[in-house]
Amino acid sequence: MTGDPLLPGPDDHGGHDHGSHDHAGGAHGPEPLPGVDAGAMHAVVDELAAALHEYVDTAAGVRAEFGASEADEDPRVLALEARVSTLNARLYDLLHASLGMHSELTGMTWEDEAAPSETPAADEDTDEFHLGFVVSVPAAPHDQSIDAVLGIVDNGGAEIVERLLDSGFTVEGWGASRGAPVTFDDDEDGGDEA
Repeated sequence: MTGDPLLPGPDDHGGHDHGSHDHAGGAHGPEPLPGVDAGAMHAVVDELAAALHEYVDTAAGVRAEFGASEADEDPRVLALEARVSTLNARLYDLLHASLGMHSELTGMTWEDEAAPSETPAADEDTDEFHLGFVVSVPAAPHDQSIDAVLGIVDNGGAEIVERLLDSGFTVEGWGASRGAPVTFDDDEDGGDEA
């Protein structure tokens, strides 16, 4: 658990149903859990690695044929992105079922790359913008889990940040969350709060 109040905690699966299980014992209990067979988890990681390699090869091939925006919407690229999201969700579910952990493996963090190189703009030149989605699982049989949505939204956020930076804007912070909007603390110095 990350300790982030906007992320699901140990008793909140963010709307994703894991069936009935006891958080007091077994994989979800407070005691160490020796002897866990990690084979199934490693198998999904291997599938994920293969899918990522296939994605890179396909994306490079598609980009050789089309411009960037067309390549982003190419059905081959979108299908592989959906496959990666599905495998991420499957890995999350296996980690949760086997280890009782609520792993955050699909976020992206750039070390100091997105930080502004100059002092932030004056307050009147800075504003917050929000984009929200209400998403449900399709009624028909499908391979996607609702957990895959955060990865898709996070990827979209990264694309928006890149477009804003390319347009000359300074992005002082951004985030993707599930269940509650991302909030930005106006008082980063830890000063007095009302």
